[in-house]
Amino acid sequence: MIILGIESSCDETAAAVVEDGCIIRSSIVSTQIEVHHKYGGVVPELASRMHMEAILPVVTEAIETAGITMDDIDGVAATRGPGLVGALLVGFSFAKAFAWARGLPWIGVNHLEGHIYSVFLGETPPSLPFVILLASGGHTNLYHVTSANDFELMGQTRDDAAGEAFDKVAKMLGLGYPGGAIIEKLAEKGNPGKIRFPRSYLDKEGFDFSFSGLKSAVARHLQQREGKLSPGMWLILPHLSRLPCWMYSPLNYSMPPKLRGVALWLWPVAYLPTPPLADVWQGMLQPRE
Repeated sequence: MIILGIESSCDETAAAVVEDGCIIRSSIVSTQIEVHHKYGGVVPELASRMHMEAILPVVTEAIETAGITMDDIDGVAATRGPGLVGALLVGFSFAKAFAWARGLPWIGVNHLEGHIYSVFLGETPPSLPFVILLASGGHTNLYHVTSANDFELMGQTRDDAAGEAFDKVAKMLGLGYPGGAIIEKLAEKGNPGKIRFPRSYLDKEGFDFSFSGLKSAVARHLQQREGKLSPGMWLILPHLSRLPCWMYSPLNYSMPPKLRGVALWLWPVAYLPTPPLADVWQGMLQPRE
Protein backbone atom coordinates (compact mmCIF):
# COMPACT_ATOMS: atom_id res chain seq x y z
CA MET A 1 0.00 0.00 0.00
CA ILE A 2 1.31 3.43 -0.96
CA ILE A 3 0.28 6.48 1.09
CA LEU A 4 0.80 10.14 0.24
CA GLY A 5 1.37 12.14 3.44
CA ILE A 6 1.03 15.94 3.62
CA GLU A 7 2.15 18.23 6.47
CA SER A 8 1.59 22.01 6.82
CA SER A 9 1.09 22.63 10.54
CA CYS A 10 3.60 25.44 10.95
CA ASP A 11 6.31 26.91 8.70
CA GLU A 12 7.26 23.93 6.55
CA THR A 13 5.35 22.47 3.63
CA ALA A 14 6.12 18.77 3.41
CA ALA A 15 4.98 15.72 1.47
CA ALA A 16 6.15 12.13 1.62
CA VAL A 17 5.34 8.86 -0.09
CA VAL A 18 5.43 5.85 2.25
CA GLU A 19 5.04 2.22 1.23
CA ASP A 20 3.57 -0.43 3.55
CA GLY A 21 3.78 1.90 6.53
CA CYS A 22 7.56 1.82 6.94
CA ILE A 23 9.37 2.33 3.62
CA ILE A 24 9.96 6.01 2.82
CA ARG A 25 9.94 6.32 -0.95
CA SER A 26 10.34 10.11 -0.87
CA SER A 27 10.26 13.03 1.58
CA ILE A 28 10.21 16.62 0.32
CA VAL A 29 10.28 19.68 2.60
CA SER A 30 9.96 23.35 1.68
CA THR A 31 11.09 25.63 4.51
CA GLN A 32 10.03 29.21 5.22
CA ILE A 33 12.93 30.20 7.48
CA GLU A 34 14.07 33.05 5.23
CA VAL A 35 10.57 34.55 5.23
CA HIS A 36 10.11 34.52 9.02
CA HIS A 37 13.73 35.18 10.03
CA LYS A 38 13.44 38.97 10.07
CA TYR A 39 10.37 38.82 12.33
CA GLY A 40 12.04 36.62 14.96
CA GLY A 41 9.31 33.98 14.71
CA VAL A 42 6.59 32.48 12.56
CA VAL A 43 3.99 34.93 11.24
CA PRO A 44 0.82 32.81 10.79
CA GLU A 45 -0.64 34.76 7.86
CA LEU A 46 2.64 34.66 5.94
CA ALA A 47 2.99 30.96 6.71
CA SER A 48 -0.44 30.24 5.22
CA ARG A 49 0.33 32.17 2.05
CA MET A 50 3.67 30.40 1.60
CA HIS A 51 1.97 27.02 2.05
CA MET A 52 -0.46 27.87 -0.75
CA GLU A 53 2.44 28.64 -3.07
CA ALA A 54 4.45 25.55 -2.15
CA ILE A 55 1.89 22.78 -1.70
CA LEU A 56 1.46 21.75 -5.33
CA PRO A 57 5.19 21.81 -6.26
CA VAL A 58 6.10 19.91 -3.10
CA VAL A 59 3.49 17.17 -3.62
CA THR A 60 4.42 16.87 -7.31
CA GLU A 61 8.10 16.50 -6.46
CA ALA A 62 7.35 13.90 -3.77
CA ILE A 63 5.42 11.76 -6.25
CA GLU A 64 8.07 12.10 -8.96
CA THR A 65 10.94 11.38 -6.55
CA ALA A 66 9.16 8.23 -5.34
CA GLY A 67 9.15 6.98 -8.93
CA ILE A 68 5.38 6.54 -9.03
CA THR A 69 2.36 8.17 -10.65
CA MET A 70 -0.85 9.42 -9.04
CA ASP A 71 -2.52 6.19 -10.16
CA ASP A 72 -0.23 4.23 -7.81
CA ILE A 73 -1.38 6.06 -4.67
CA ASP A 74 -3.76 4.06 -2.47
CA GLY A 75 -4.61 6.69 0.15
CA VAL A 76 -3.89 10.19 1.43
CA ALA A 77 -3.08 11.38 4.96
CA ALA A 78 -2.67 14.96 6.20
CA THR A 79 -1.93 16.71 9.47
CA ARG A 80 -5.18 17.87 11.12
CA GLY A 81 -3.68 19.51 14.22
CA PRO A 82 -2.39 20.80 16.51
CA GLY A 83 -0.81 23.69 14.62
CA LEU A 84 -1.54 27.06 13.05
CA VAL A 85 -5.14 27.01 11.84
CA GLY A 86 -4.53 28.79 8.54
CA ALA A 87 -1.47 26.70 7.78
CA LEU A 88 -3.27 23.45 8.61
CA LEU A 89 -6.17 24.35 6.33
CA VAL A 90 -3.89 24.52 3.29
CA GLY A 91 -2.47 21.01 3.59
CA PHE A 92 -5.67 19.46 4.93
CA SER A 93 -7.86 20.97 2.19
CA PHE A 94 -5.38 20.00 -0.52
CA ALA A 95 -5.32 16.41 0.76
CA LYS A 96 -9.12 16.19 0.83
CA ALA A 97 -9.42 17.59 -2.68
CA PHE A 98 -6.69 15.31 -4.02
CA ALA A 99 -8.31 12.23 -2.46
CA TRP A 100 -11.82 13.20 -3.61
CA ALA A 101 -10.68 13.83 -7.19
CA ARG A 102 -8.89 10.48 -7.34
CA GLY A 103 -11.55 8.52 -5.46
CA LEU A 104 -9.09 7.63 -2.68
CA PRO A 105 -9.57 7.19 1.06
CA TRP A 106 -8.04 9.91 3.21
CA ILE A 107 -7.47 10.51 6.91
CA GLY A 108 -6.48 13.38 9.18
CA VAL A 109 -3.52 12.63 11.45
CA ASN A 110 -2.81 14.17 14.85
CA HIS A 111 0.46 16.07 14.66
CA LEU A 112 1.82 14.70 17.95
CA GLU A 113 0.84 11.12 17.13
CA GLY A 114 2.73 11.55 13.87
CA HIS A 115 5.88 12.34 15.84
CA ILE A 116 5.36 9.20 17.93
CA TYR A 117 4.75 6.96 14.92
CA SER A 118 7.92 8.30 13.24
CA VAL A 119 10.09 6.05 15.42
CA PHE A 120 8.70 3.05 13.52
CA LEU A 121 10.22 4.36 10.29
CA GLY A 122 13.75 3.61 11.48
CA GLU A 123 15.79 0.48 10.89
CA THR A 124 15.36 -0.69 14.49
CA PRO A 125 11.88 0.34 15.70
CA PRO A 126 11.15 -0.06 19.43
CA SER A 127 9.11 -2.89 20.82
CA LEU A 128 5.97 -2.11 22.79
CA PRO A 129 5.57 -0.77 25.40
CA PHE A 130 8.01 2.14 25.45
CA VAL A 131 8.38 5.72 26.68
CA ILE A 132 8.92 8.58 24.26
CA LEU A 133 10.07 12.15 24.84
CA LEU A 134 8.39 14.33 22.23
CA ALA A 135 10.19 17.67 22.01
CA SER A 136 9.14 19.82 19.08
CA GLY A 137 8.91 23.59 18.64
CA GLY A 138 5.69 23.94 20.62
CA HIS A 139 5.57 20.76 22.71
CA THR A 140 7.65 18.97 25.34
CA ASN A 141 5.71 15.85 26.33
CA LEU A 142 6.40 12.42 27.81
CA TYR A 143 4.20 9.54 26.63
CA HIS A 144 3.89 5.93 27.74
CA VAL A 145 3.03 4.02 24.56
CA THR A 146 1.42 0.64 25.19
CA SER A 147 -0.06 -0.07 21.74
CA ALA A 148 -0.44 1.48 18.31
CA ASN A 149 -3.47 3.45 19.55
CA ASP A 150 -2.81 3.91 23.27
CA PHE A 151 -0.66 6.84 24.42
CA GLU A 152 -0.67 7.84 28.09
CA LEU A 153 0.50 11.41 28.71
CA MET A 154 2.87 11.08 31.66
CA GLY A 155 4.16 14.64 31.76
CA GLN A 156 4.36 17.86 29.78
CA THR A 157 5.64 21.40 30.03
CA ARG A 158 3.58 23.63 32.29
CA ASP A 159 4.57 26.76 30.40
CA ASP A 160 7.03 27.18 27.51
CA ALA A 161 8.13 24.24 25.42
CA ALA A 162 11.88 23.69 25.12
CA GLY A 163 11.84 25.02 21.56
CA GLU A 164 9.94 28.15 22.62
CA ALA A 165 12.53 28.84 25.32
CA PHE A 166 15.28 28.64 22.71
CA ASP A 167 13.47 30.98 20.31
CA LYS A 168 12.59 33.57 22.95
CA VAL A 169 16.12 33.74 24.34
CA ALA A 170 17.50 34.00 20.82
CA LYS A 171 15.17 36.94 20.24
CA MET A 172 16.45 38.63 23.42
CA LEU A 173 19.97 38.28 22.06
CA GLY A 174 19.05 39.53 18.60
CA LEU A 175 20.15 36.24 17.06
CA GLY A 176 17.16 35.75 14.76
CA TYR A 177 14.97 32.75 14.01
CA PRO A 178 15.03 29.79 14.47
CA GLY A 179 16.81 30.19 17.79
CA GLY A 180 17.54 26.57 18.66
CA ALA A 181 20.10 25.90 15.96
CA ILE A 182 21.84 29.25 16.52
CA ILE A 183 22.09 28.83 20.29
CA GLU A 184 23.33 25.25 19.99
CA LYS A 185 26.08 26.33 17.59
CA LEU A 186 27.19 29.20 19.84
CA ALA A 187 26.99 26.98 22.93
CA GLU A 188 29.78 24.80 21.54
CA LYS A 189 32.17 27.73 22.08
CA GLY A 190 31.12 28.51 25.65
CA ASN A 191 31.86 27.38 29.18
CA PRO A 192 28.76 25.70 30.71
CA GLY A 193 30.09 26.22 34.25
CA LYS A 194 30.56 29.98 34.03
CA ILE A 195 27.01 30.99 35.03
CA ARG A 196 24.60 28.86 37.04
CA PHE A 197 21.13 29.36 35.61
CA PRO A 198 18.34 27.44 37.41
CA ARG A 199 17.51 23.91 36.37
CA SER A 200 13.79 23.48 36.72
CA TYR A 201 12.82 20.33 38.57
CA LEU A 202 9.19 20.22 39.66
CA ASP A 203 7.68 17.81 42.17
CA LYS A 204 9.50 14.49 42.33
CA GLU A 205 6.27 12.53 42.05
CA GLY A 206 5.40 13.89 38.61
CA PHE A 207 7.04 14.14 35.23
CA ASP A 208 6.12 17.69 34.17
CA PHE A 209 8.65 20.18 32.81
CA SER A 210 9.01 23.95 33.14
CA PHE A 211 11.23 26.24 31.06
CA SER A 212 9.79 29.72 31.61
CA GLY A 213 11.94 30.23 34.72
CA LEU A 214 15.10 29.59 32.74
CA LYS A 215 14.00 32.07 30.08
CA SER A 216 13.29 34.68 32.77
CA ALA A 217 16.65 34.03 34.42
CA VAL A 218 18.44 34.77 31.16
CA ALA A 219 16.42 37.98 30.75
CA ARG A 220 17.30 39.12 34.30
CA HIS A 221 20.97 38.34 33.71
CA LEU A 222 21.00 40.49 30.59
CA GLN A 223 19.16 43.32 32.34
CA GLN A 224 21.63 43.30 35.23
CA ARG A 225 24.61 43.51 32.90
CA GLU A 226 23.31 46.11 30.48
CA GLY A 227 20.44 47.87 32.26
CA LYS A 228 17.64 47.03 29.84
CA LEU A 229 16.72 44.77 26.95
CA SER A 230 16.89 46.20 23.46
CA PRO A 231 16.49 44.15 20.26
CA GLY A 232 19.81 43.71 18.48
CA MET A 233 22.03 45.27 21.18
CA TRP A 234 23.28 41.89 22.35
CA LEU A 235 25.13 41.32 19.09
CA ILE A 236 27.93 43.55 20.35
CA LEU A 237 28.31 41.97 23.80
CA PRO A 238 31.72 40.34 24.30
CA HIS A 239 30.20 37.39 26.17
CA LEU A 240 27.66 36.61 23.45
CA SER A 241 29.23 33.32 22.37
CA ARG A 242 29.18 32.02 25.96
CA LEU A 243 25.76 33.13 27.18
CA PRO A 244 23.84 30.67 24.95
CA CYS A 245 25.96 27.86 26.38
CA TRP A 246 24.91 28.76 29.91
CA MET A 247 21.28 28.81 28.84
CA TYR A 248 21.57 25.63 26.74
CA SER A 249 23.12 23.52 29.48
CA PRO A 250 20.42 23.69 32.21
CA LEU A 251 17.63 23.40 29.65
CA ASN A 252 19.00 20.09 28.40
CA TYR A 253 20.09 18.85 31.81
CA SER A 254 16.57 19.27 33.19
CA MET A 255 15.36 16.41 30.99
CA PRO A 256 17.58 13.41 31.96
CA PRO A 257 16.49 13.38 35.65
CA LYS A 258 12.87 13.17 34.53
CA LEU A 259 13.72 10.34 32.16
CA ARG A 260 15.52 8.45 34.90
CA GLY A 261 12.43 8.96 37.06
CA VAL A 262 10.30 7.45 34.31
CA ALA A 263 12.65 4.45 34.15
CA LEU A 264 12.32 3.87 37.89
CA TRP A 265 8.54 4.20 37.63
CA LEU A 266 8.35 1.58 34.91
CA TRP A 267 10.87 -0.89 36.33
CA PRO A 268 8.64 -2.40 39.07
CA VAL A 269 6.06 -3.14 36.37
CA ALA A 270 8.72 -5.28 34.64
CA TYR A 271 8.75 -3.10 31.53
CA LEU A 272 12.47 -2.44 31.88
CA PRO A 273 15.22 -5.02 32.39
CA THR A 274 17.31 -3.06 34.91
CA PRO A 275 16.92 0.20 36.82
CA PRO A 276 17.42 3.07 36.44
CA LEU A 277 18.44 3.22 32.77
CA ALA A 278 16.13 2.56 29.83
CA ASP A 279 15.95 3.02 26.09
CA VAL A 280 13.97 6.23 25.92
CA TRP A 281 12.72 7.00 22.44
CA GLN A 282 12.72 10.67 21.63
CA GLY A 283 10.96 12.82 19.08
CA MET A 284 13.31 15.59 18.07
CA LEU A 285 15.64 16.67 20.91
CA GLN A 286 18.68 14.75 22.14
CA PRO A 287 19.56 15.80 25.73
CA ARG A 288 23.22 16.14 26.53
CA GLU A 289 24.59 14.36 29.59
